[in-house]
Amino acid sequence: MVSKKKGHGDENLEAVEQALSRTEKAIEENQKPLTIIVLVVIVVIAGFLGVKKFIVSPKENEAQAQIFMAESYFEKDSFNLALNGDGNYLGVLDIIDNYKMTKTAKLARYYAGISYMHLGQYEEAIEYLKSFKSKDKMVKPVSIGAIGDSYAELDDFDKAVEYYLKAANLSDNTFLTPLYLQKAGELLELQNKKSEALSHYERIKKDYPESNEARQIDKYIARAQ
Repeated sequence: MVSKKKGHGDENLEAVEQALSRTEKAIEENQKPLTIIVLVVIVVIAGFLGVKKFIVSPKENEAQAQIFMAESYFEKDSFNLALNGDGNYLGVLDIIDNYKMTKTAKLARYYAGISYMHLGQYEEAIEYLKSFKSKDKMVKPVSIGAIGDSYAELDDFDKAVEYYLKAANLSDNTFLTPLYLQKAGELLELQNKKSEALSHYERIKKDYPESNEARQIDKYIARAQ
């Protein structure tokens, strides 16, 4: 019995040795391709870091210097100047074109969309606002709500309600959520969808009693009932 166990152990050991030998052989045979793969990965990472340091970062600084004046015009409701610049400083449209890889160019899409909306160019507003990407809990819902406003101006009420509700649910806060719920409710009433409107009004009363919209929400509720 002892000798059988020993023999079985020897067989296992031999099998392990054979497996290790095959592994070593496979590594030796593929050493060159593996080395190449590792080098390629290193080059790609180094290239990415180099692009970020020597190209993107300087471009980001330039873009921030340029957008400063466009932001100032935007805050003053000078939307044409915000879009197109004043001859000395670029507008947000040029910043989007000239600094594509920067965070500033992404923010410029927001300014462009809102500016177009205020200028009554709603299709352009929708285009730029839809391309705006952000994780900011205030700015992103506002951009989506502005898409809703633009669709409402184009009399596409279904799309407007869709984006109002998306904006309302994206960031749960007392300022934005009830605002967009009320906007959605008003458009639903215009479409004679009073039960849907009522549900949004009641949500404002229940969940956001301290909001500005809640102060007169009983009037809206009564109208929708």
